[in-house]
Amino acid sequence: MKKLLLAATVALTGLSAQATVLTFNDFSSTAGLQLNGSAAAPVVTGDGSVLRLTPALSGQGGSAFSTNQISLLNNASFSTYFQFRITGSDGAGDEDGAGADGLAFVVQTIDNNVGGVGGGMGYAGINRSVAVEFDTYNNGEISGNHVGIDLNGSVNSVASLAIAPRMNNGAIWYSWVDYNGTTNALEVRLSQVDVRPTAAALAYNVNLAGSGVLNQTSAYVGFTAATGAGWGNHDILKWEFRDTFNPVGAPDTAATIGLIGLGFAALVAARRRQLAVRR
Repeated sequence: MKKLLLAATVALTGLSAQATVLTFNDFSSTAGLQLNGSAAAPVVTGDGSVLRLTPALSGQGGSAFSTNQISLLNNASFSTYFQFRITGSDGAGDEDGAGADGLAFVVQTIDNNVGGVGGGMGYAGINRSVAVEFDTYNNGEISGNHVGIDLNGSVNSVASLAIAPRMNNGAIWYSWVDYNGTTNALEVRLSQVDVRPTAAALAYNVNLAGSGVLNQTSAYVGFTAATGAGWGNHDILKWEFRDTFNPVGAPDTAATIGLIGLGFAALVAARRRQLAVRR
């Protein structure tokens, strides 16, 4: 009976595997990425080889996108996970201290480029796009430290949430962004520990594949960042991107249900054999 249960577990492990399109455990190699503007890699820090979108200087703008457009399955669905750290914050400041302006995770269909600097976070003006911004300067928004969802190159977020403590505190931050093209649900999770939160910090419903946003199911994916009169090093430490809705770090519910079913079937079969022997 134990052997049957073990076999069921192994079978499910194989079935639950999903395609992963981009995986960067560090940025000692940037094969598959195009770096634009001030972006540089590898930059060696205490975190290892990182992707530095901007150095801690004023007026910088940088981006890193997949070299080619990635075909997104199931109505432009995707899941991604990344780690970032903002250090060297100085210059102009707001209510929570010096430093600016933040970074964004971006899915866009136009080109490998950089948008507006300063409050544009290297994203402003990139049309046919969706972005999740990690904004560290108050340009008249909800706060000087917030997460927002942006569309079509506008940094006037369609949804936003103030975050504490400040994201440019020099610590590592962990984020998960998932889009389910079947339900149109875009969800953002953010944490100071490397454990996927159960609940999303920010959610918004949008038809990315439909007219008005991406308008297609393939896109460049990557990051942008910028500085202005305030600045900081905007570093990406690690990144994984999947071309369908397959949340990184989430329990595999389907596999769990399947395992229970296979395990139960194995138990029933073993019980029947025991009864047959007794007869």
